[in-house]
Amino acid sequence: MNLPGTICINAEGHLQVGDCDVVELARTFGTPLYIYDEEGIREKCREYHRALAAHYPKYKVLYASKAFSSLAMCRLMEQEGLGLDVVSGGELYTALAAGFPQGKIYFHGNNKSIEELNLALSAGVGYIVVDNPWELENLAQLAAGRKSRIKILLRLTPGIEAHTHHYIQTGQLDSKFGISLVGDAALEVVKRALELPCLELAGIHCHIGSQVFASESFRLAAERMVEFMAEVREETGQQLAELNLGGGLGITYTENDRPEPIAAFIHGIATAIKEACARYNLPLPTLLLEPGRSLVGEAGIAVYRVGAIKEIPGVRTYASVDGGMADNPRPALYQARYRALVANKADAPRVQKYTIAGKCCESGDILIEDIELPRLVPGDLIAVLSSGAYQYAMASNYNRLPRPAVIAVAQGRAEVIIRRETYSDLIRYDRIPPAWEKDATLPAVM
Repeated sequence: MNLPGTICINAEGHLQVGDCDVVELARTFGTPLYIYDEEGIREKCREYHRALAAHYPKYKVLYASKAFSSLAMCRLMEQEGLGLDVVSGGELYTALAAGFPQGKIYFHGNNKSIEELNLALSAGVGYIVVDNPWELENLAQLAAGRKSRIKILLRLTPGIEAHTHHYIQTGQLDSKFGISLVGDAALEVVKRALELPCLELAGIHCHIGSQVFASESFRLAAERMVEFMAEVREETGQQLAELNLGGGLGITYTENDRPEPIAAFIHGIATAIKEACARYNLPLPTLLLEPGRSLVGEAGIAVYRVGAIKEIPGVRTYASVDGGMADNPRPALYQARYRALVANKADAPRVQKYTIAGKCCESGDILIEDIELPRLVPGDLIAVLSSGAYQYAMASNYNRLPRPAVIAVAQGRAEVIIRRETYSDLIRYDRIPPAWEKDATLPAVM
């Protein structure tokens, strides 16, 4: 099994990350536990920088923080020279609390509230990615009277269907996101944006989907977006400076996954933009990409401890673990599949097939179905690979389960970046109305 980053099997036969033994990490920090390979993330950031510098003259890399947002991750991305893509007031607040440079923040979202827009304006974020005409008018009203113009991008849907799960396709015609390039709607919004003196239309944005393996869909989107930039220049005389093609490059979850290497992905997109700009006699725009999963996904491991093991002769054997859909809803949401090892016997032969079940009170709480592993006993540690994106970020307290701890490891050092929730955390916002107190007289129910 090919293991990414610093993940390996050590001399004791244990899984190791960042020179830290996963068995010892589980003993120290408990389970369930999310472990991030710091060096693995930094190397992915640098891989994007190297590829873009080699193939395109003007670019920005923005981390799509919805993949996993925390104070520490914002700080790491700043250190690696990335900008930040945020999609909510909460993600924006996290970035600001981490001291992330406001001018390198791009604020996305299909239904930003007035409060969120005001937060962004007050913070002085670099760009707001406007999703629809209603938001454009709201933003214009809020920005009126400010000393400086607010830079915006317009989010468009280019009509490109990426080959991925339909829940994570976003660039097709039938999407809740963006303004369609079919018909005149997008051009009309561009014209309206150019009329508003408080706003500065810097460019256009699209995002065709997530967990996409080949750059062909991105190349088609790039060609369509450049074509639209030429239409804008012809109709308005405005030369748009930025072209944001979003993120979405896939990663390896199972042995069947074959994501395109980052360098080849970048080369394909860069070539498509250069050829399209030459065709329409346009200067090259600044290219923006928003990787999230492809930066942090393979750098994350989720570690669970095995409890009950249930064998149903002739059917299957269930191995239940101390986590599940509360910390990773992806298998239940869109049938996500994973590779896994037994961290405390990572080099042992795989001799039996198991279904790894979570502990939530749902029959559908299955993390991995029919995976071959070494023979399991209670107390073994299941390490689920490629758990760094859209797992902790989507975690809940379903069944009143506390969310796991998150640690980052590098060069034998392990640091908590999100502490484990406690039972007291679960009830910290609960309130009992005075009329429901134990000594209160309840009204009669008719």
